[in-house]
Amino acid sequence: MRILQKCMLALTIIGALNWGMVGLFETDLVATLFNGSDSIISKIIYVIIAIAGIINIGLLLEPMDDNKKMHD
Repeated sequence: MRILQKCMLALTIIGALNWGMVGLFETDLVATLFNGSDSIISKIIYVIIAIAGIINIGLLLEPMDDNKKMHD
């Protein structure tokens, strides 16, 4: 589960960076790479990133332990 969560966290970060580009430069990288935001590939990528964000809600619910090693 830890590996899946790390992969989903990476996708969430990519999505956040894409939104940052939209806010700062009015450039949607996903839409640019995949022929617009209405293309089926773009929509699939948006949904995958949304699912990644939902999965990462679990990170908020985990108790924080300062002594826990980050090498899990």
